[in-house]
Amino acid sequence: MSAPMNARPRGAAPAPTRSRDFWGTAARLVKRLAPQRGLSLAVITLGITGTAIGVVVPRILGHATDLLFNGVIGRQLPAGLSKAQAIAAARARGDNTFADLLSGMNVVPGQGVDFGAVARTLTLALTLYVLAALLIWTQARLLNVTVQRTITALRADVEDKLHRLPLSFFDGRQRGELLSRVTNDIDNMQSSLTMTISQLVTAILTVVAVLAMMISISPLLALITLLTVPLSLLATRAITRRSQRLFVAHWTSTGRLNAHIEETYSGFTVVKTFNHQAAARTRFHQLNDDVYQASFGAQFFSGLVQPTTGFVGNLGYVAVAVVGGLQVATGQITLGSIQAFIQYVRQFNTPIGQVAGMYNMLQSGVASAERVFDLLDEPEEAPLPQPALPAGPARKAPEAGVAPNGPGRVEFQHVSFAYHPGHPVIHDLSLVAEPGSTVAIVGPTGAGKTTLVNLLMRFYDVDSGRILIDGVDITSVSRQSVRSRIGMVLQDTWLFDGTIAENIAYGRPDASQEEIVEAAKAAFVDRFVHTLPAGYQTRISGDGSNVSAGEKQLITIARAFLARPQLLILDEATSSVDTRTEVLIARATSELRRDRTSFIIAHRLSTIRDADQILVVKAGRIVEQGNHAELLARRGAYYEMTLV
Repeated sequence: MSAPMNARPRGAAPAPTRSRDFWGTAARLVKRLAPQRGLSLAVITLGITGTAIGVVVPRILGHATDLLFNGVIGRQLPAGLSKAQAIAAARARGDNTFADLLSGMNVVPGQGVDFGAVARTLTLALTLYVLAALLIWTQARLLNVTVQRTITALRADVEDKLHRLPLSFFDGRQRGELLSRVTNDIDNMQSSLTMTISQLVTAILTVVAVLAMMISISPLLALITLLTVPLSLLATRAITRRSQRLFVAHWTSTGRLNAHIEETYSGFTVVKTFNHQAAARTRFHQLNDDVYQASFGAQFFSGLVQPTTGFVGNLGYVAVAVVGGLQVATGQITLGSIQAFIQYVRQFNTPIGQVAGMYNMLQSGVASAERVFDLLDEPEEAPLPQPALPAGPARKAPEAGVAPNGPGRVEFQHVSFAYHPGHPVIHDLSLVAEPGSTVAIVGPTGAGKTTLVNLLMRFYDVDSGRILIDGVDITSVSRQSVRSRIGMVLQDTWLFDGTIAENIAYGRPDASQEEIVEAAKAAFVDRFVHTLPAGYQTRISGDGSNVSAGEKQLITIARAFLARPQLLILDEATSSVDTRTEVLIARATSELRRDRTSFIIAHRLSTIRDADQILVVKAGRIVEQGNHAELLARRGAYYEMTLV
């Protein structure tokens, strides 16, 4: 069965300019990781362990500093004195500052630097640094696996969703915009998850662990450091409010730009034919400028976050250095402790800055996630479990002119339908197509010819009335069973990137090579296939540019032969082919229609003279009905069409 026929387009929804529910979307994005609980737990465990080890090292390095400083000062003191005697001697000289310094040190008068102890301490610190690095590296690898699996599952969900959506969903949406959601937005979600989860887990653990170490060294200095956090949060919030709106606009504009590019490139011949290059370029530059403006603004504002938080953090760093120096001078803490604390301040401010900077990436990812989740939340075709159409007789091999010898009665009973409420396209229409008959539908553009076919295929459901196949209401059975009975040969041929044999077998992938060849012979495809070097294994490009329009049409007819449909829908397509190919197409479609109930969307009246029934449709109503001779004799609407 061929691709669905185009229906009347609907207006596209206006692009959003801000996230509707940032935190709700972010939480939903994180929930997508739930199937990877084991890996996620391993990532968190490795992060905790690696961070804890990394946080301990500055304290060890501070101890090494104390060993060096104690040795330097101890060598300057007279040997044989105790620490208390050295302090008393300093105070006796009036050097109270030096005495206070000694009181906070673990110094032995006359003893120099213990380089062995220093070496052992530094070796321990180096070992722990290497171990922490290995753990963080392993965490990054596992996180990558976790995110890749999550995104792979998301892509599969989106693909499945697209197949479950009704045709009406695609009517008002550009293909490029949908492609942007499936590719660009999901890729952006992957990058955002990889970067934000890694940094967020590490940052939270680092802040908690570092804060605990700072409090253990000096509660006062820890309090001074904490005072900078509210300032950073306020600054971040003020900036990100503006940047989030711009990130949403950026990805929406990107989708529109991709839609324009896809539309222009796929129809480049038409663009050149009508000298539309200038207008296409102008439109491209407009859309490209929209992307630039939104992207520039989003990156500008989000880029302010880290410098702002860094500036606030440096204020705290200066305050800690001043107060800490006074505490060392008064002997309240050691030089090594203040050195470790200053390292901890850096470690404390770094993750806060990272989280602030990461927030812009999270905003971008959430903006993309919202677009993808909007797609996943679209209403689907009715998923109710429905029975199939009653099985007809076994279908025979696709010999030329041979069709199922079963029924194929189609009846429209008082059918009405509107794409938009209040604007009906079909009005109280009734018709009957007897088994094996050919019904031609003619009428001006917009009369509702294609809509009738879309209703029969259940691309849409009727608003009122019924459509029956062999007495069964098609809304009471599954769409799949209805469509499996119908073959379509459309004016707009659709071939995919694959071999000629694969394209013919599209409706029956399990068909044997013999069946494919027999269907090809019935549709006169075999004639031109033998002129190709690779025969049936000749690959057709995605747009079918390496075969002629007539050859494409014959391939789609062969596809219909192989599918062995009970009902047939033909959209005339001979206006753009040469006379010889037109004759072949006419012969092939005539054989295909034999003993099948067929509906022909007629564009040229000369091709439907032998139809059993001709319906003249205007404004969604049948204004005339009969065969060619009867309608000519009435000298009505059909007769007037023959005079044009």
